[in-house]
Amino acid sequence: MGRELSRAFAPARELFEEADDILGFSLSRLAWEGPVEDLTLTKNAQPALLVHSVAVHRVAQGELGKVSVAGGHSLGEFSAHVAAGTISFRDALEAVRVRGELMFASGTERPGTMAAVLGLDDGGVEAVCEAVGAEGNVCVPANFNSKGQVVISGDLRGVERGMVLAKDAGAKKAVPLTVSGAFHSPLMEPAAEGLREKLEKINFSDPDYPVISNVTAEPVHSGPSARDLLVQQLTSPVRWRASVEKMVELGVERFLELGTGTVLAGLNKRNARGIPCLSMGNPEDFDALEG
Repeated sequence: MGRELSRAFAPARELFEEADDILGFSLSRLAWEGPVEDLTLTKNAQPALLVHSVAVHRVAQGELGKVSVAGGHSLGEFSAHVAAGTISFRDALEAVRVRGELMFASGTERPGTMAAVLGLDDGGVEAVCEAVGAEGNVCVPANFNSKGQVVISGDLRGVERGMVLAKDAGAKKAVPLTVSGAFHSPLMEPAAEGLREKLEKINFSDPDYPVISNVTAEPVHSGPSARDLLVQQLTSPVRWRASVEKMVELGVERFLELGTGTVLAGLNKRNARGIPCLSMGNPEDFDALEG
């Protein structure tokens, strides 16, 4: 994660070094060498993902041209705000480290999980979650990723029951996810309280360009609003499909996915058909940007 990028570009290498100094341990070594079981712990994975995405932005910044709007899926919303100048890299890194610790602790105190429901529309998933709730368990939509792909989140019994009801309602698949807690659900309320305390100590400026909120799928123009919505995000569903549709409505002509993986580019094949989307995380990806 970011190793080849850092070898090829000094700004990326310097950012990883800065992250190591801020956190007080070698995040770069963990991101580049593992072990994987330590890197995937949410308290480590979240900072590593943030650093990689911001490193790509630092390298690409001079070639991006005019950026009209930004967005990020869950944790990625922090990266989007760093890119837009809402918060500093240092503040964001310290915040997401705390965020990961709080989310893990919430998952330990009240175990929960998540599952991907495929082939059922948003209303169908919402109806399933309401039925599970009526039975006394917790199951809520957590990620509206694209048409026919919604992630549910809740306590163990609730998500298990939700998977059964989703299949009964016509879902093609209901796939359990390997996660350490019920993210974007009411079970994250203790984490949200802790994150609010952390973010209240951080300076939030008005972004240089709008950042689409996961919570509202609407542009955020002020620092105080950004702070509040990043807290709300922990217990609210990620409205990603609507967020991308809003960006298209605002006139986006090209999407760039900065950081690890190509998941968002894959979702864009449904969410923003016909609009180019380039995933950038490795040195060779910059050749496509220049083209």
